[in-house]
Amino acid sequence: MRELYVVTHPEATHHVDGLVGGWYDSDLTDRGAAHAERIAAALAGRLSEAGVVDVFSSDLLRARRTAEILGQRLGVGVVLDPDLREKSYGEAGGRPQAWLDERFVPPPAVGERMRHDEGIPGAETKWELAVRTYAAVHRILRSEAVHQVVVTHGGTATFVLAAWIGMPVDAAGSVGCRFTPGGITVLREDDHFHNRWIVRLDDVDHLR
Repeated sequence: MRELYVVTHPEATHHVDGLVGGWYDSDLTDRGAAHAERIAAALAGRLSEAGVVDVFSSDLLRARRTAEILGQRLGVGVVLDPDLREKSYGEAGGRPQAWLDERFVPPPAVGERMRHDEGIPGAETKWELAVRTYAAVHRILRSEAVHQVVVTHGGTATFVLAAWIGMPVDAAGSVGCRFTPGGITVLREDDHFHNRWIVRLDDVDHLR
């Protein structure tokens, strides 16, 4: 059976500083780095006899550092993919969260949600985020490794799951999952029916 472990990077400096993340290249905090070690230990325990394991990661520093800690523990290299980045918030990236909140235009309840302009110059639409995330997932699934780890961000992880279950990108305008920094989501495709399961969503037991 194919298994994917989707890891959302743990606590980063923009979290504690109250800044907008997105493409702002924040680093892990000391607490985040310690949580990355716990994530690595948890996955090493599950994958100790798994054979070949691939590790894919967003190239942003907070995700990359997490993936490198995982890769060292698993004894494998890391494939960096900028399409696994968090949504770009354009001019808001790295600014106080309050700056974004004052200017943000929420999407309508009905109608066009994927290409909605949120009112922030340079920001990606949900459509742009979804399209590149789907492309990254399709590349990952071309790997022959049966076990894969994907290190990404909370906003992007929603579309990783949507791509995994085969949701058409045009239908993903209202999908949303809440992810905890440092959480692990387990996905599995069985060999008989080839169903794609979400086995466990946002597991944080290893952080306690």
